[in-house]
Amino acid sequence: MQSTKASRRKWLLAGGAALIVVAAGAAAALAWHKSSPPVPAEPVVVLGDGVTTPGGMAWIPPGSFQMGSDSKLAQANEKPAHAVSVKGFWMDVTHVTNDEFAEFVRQTGYVTTAEQKPDWETIRVQLPPGIPKPPDDVLVPGAMVFVGTSGPVDLRDYSQWWRYVPGADWRHPQGPGSTIEGKGDHPVVQVSYEDVQAYAKWAGKRLPTEAEWEYAARGGLEQATYVWGDELSPDGKPMANYWDSKQQGTFPVVSPKAGGAEGTVPAKTFPPNGYGLYDMTGNAWQWVADWYGADYFSKQAKATTPIVDPQGPAQAFDPSDPGVPLDAPKRVIRGGSFLCNESYCLSYRPSARRGSDPYSPMSHVGFRLVKDAAAPTAQVAAHTAK
Repeated sequence: MQSTKASRRKWLLAGGAALIVVAAGAAAALAWHKSSPPVPAEPVVVLGDGVTTPGGMAWIPPGSFQMGSDSKLAQANEKPAHAVSVKGFWMDVTHVTNDEFAEFVRQTGYVTTAEQKPDWETIRVQLPPGIPKPPDDVLVPGAMVFVGTSGPVDLRDYSQWWRYVPGADWRHPQGPGSTIEGKGDHPVVQVSYEDVQAYAKWAGKRLPTEAEWEYAARGGLEQATYVWGDELSPDGKPMANYWDSKQQGTFPVVSPKAGGAEGTVPAKTFPPNGYGLYDMTGNAWQWVADWYGADYFSKQAKATTPIVDPQGPAQAFDPSDPGVPLDAPKRVIRGGSFLCNESYCLSYRPSARRGSDPYSPMSHVGFRLVKDAAAPTAQVAAHTAK
C-alpha cells in the first residue's frame, strides 16, 4: 500500500541520479493477568484541565474490547478479531500539530531525520541483499512525497505516485517550494519514528501501543466499521479526511487544476469520537509504539490466557515486500490518511494497520501521544462530561 511500501529506504537506482524508494527491540511483554479490567460503561468525554489533569488530552478508561476485525473489508493482517484488555491512560485529543512541533524545535534545536543526510546502514537493512551503496552525492536530506499521476495507472506499482524529494521535511512537506505557513493547526507530517520519540521525551509522554490506539480509536463502539459507526457518510456528511473518489476522482490521479491531492486539514475539522478524540482515522497516519508483525493478530488469537496490555511482537515481520528481508525494521502506523480511498487502501478504519520504516518520514504520516497519569477524580469526570 502507498503508506507502507513507499519508504525512502527501499530502492536506490543504479546510476546515482536520484534516490527513489518504493516501499513505505524486543517488546516488553506485560504479565498475564487472571482477570481483565471491566468493560467500561457508555463512553463519556473527560478532558484534562491542564492543572490537575493533562491539558489537551482525553481520559481513556480501562476496559476490554475486540481488537482487529473479521469484516469483509478487513485485510489479512487485521484478522481475526480477538479479546484484549488495556489499562486506563490519557491521549492527545488531536494529532501533534505543526505549531506544537515548531515549539519543540524552537526550544531544543532538534534536527529531524528528513533534514539529515541519509545513513546508508539504516537504508541497507530495508533493501534486497546485494544492493550496492550509492554515491554520496545521492544521499541527500529529503523525504518521501506523494506526487500522484496524470492518469490511471497499475495500482500494483506504487513508485509511480511516490518520489523521494530532496529538501522535503516537516516545514516543507511537499518539497522546497511548499510551506506550512497558515497551517499551524494541521497535523505535522514528514516526521520519522525517531523524531516522534524525541518529541515524546521532551513532552513527557509516549507513543501509544497498537492496542491502546485501537481501543481509543473505537470510542466505545465494539467492532464498528468506522470510528463513528457503520455508515461511511451518515446523512451524507463526511466524517473524516480521506480520498473521496466521488469528489477527487480516481486514485492516484491528481488534478493540475486543483493543485494535486487535497492534503491534510486542520485538527478538529470533523466530529470527535466517543472519547472526545479527533481524526483518529483519516488526515494523517499515526505512528504507534509496536514493531509491525503481519501475523501478530493471528498469533494473539491463539492465546489461552487473557491478553492484557499487549506490547507487540519482539521484532518486525512483513512478507509483503518481495526480495526485502522479512524482518526488516518496521513500526506500526494506524488510522489512514488523506490518501486512503475505497478503491485502493480503505485504511480509514480503526482496525486497519500497516508497517513503515522507522527512519522514513512521509508526507502523510504524523502522530499523537499518550500519558500515564492518574485517572480523573469522580468530580472532574462529572464536570467535564457535562
